[in-house]
Amino acid sequence: MQEIVKEIYTESIQAQIAAGEVLPGALETAAFTVAQSLINGNKLLCCGASSCQMLADHMANLLVNFYETERPCLPAIALNPVLTHLSSYAEQNDSDAFARQVRAFAQQGDLLMVFSINGNEKIVISAIEAALTKDMRVIALVGDDGGELSGLLGPNDVEIRVPSKRPSRIVESHLFNIHCLSELIDMTLFPQDEH
Repeated sequence: MQEIVKEIYTESIQAQIAAGEVLPGALETAAFTVAQSLINGNKLLCCGASSCQMLADHMANLLVNFYETERPCLPAIALNPVLTHLSSYAEQNDSDAFARQVRAFAQQGDLLMVFSINGNEKIVISAIEAALTKDMRVIALVGDDGGELSGLLGPNDVEIRVPSKRPSRIVESHLFNIHCLSELIDMTLFPQDEH
């Protein structure tokens, strides 16, 4: 059993090293995009497909509260995958849950940050399509080959694509990338003297 645990650690470390080789530029661009949007008085809407929803909740929470250094609250909302107030509608159209909230809450200039495993989850695809109708920029954290999601992104959007096909490694990398983004956003908006 211990050897299996060591193999899992090794695989995870190798996935992080591979991501570290290809993602720094995208993470820098995403952090600057979020910071600029917040400076302009806009907000960040976050959503995630199935196992990634906790990541969307975490990202919004880190901005509203703080990452490691206490600072003013930043406007971020984690969209709810369940439209409880429209339960009969939601049962028939669960892939539209995020899209309806984007249409209801988002304004031009806001950002949509989506979390996905392979880029083919309908609930995330419909959210991006709704964001595009509002001229919103999209930051997409995705894995595998990016799926249908990648084809929806334009030149002003940011794709943070984890170079892995394994869902567990993708989720681990997304969490790491959230923390990296949070630190970069804080450094951009609230620079501190290191001395």
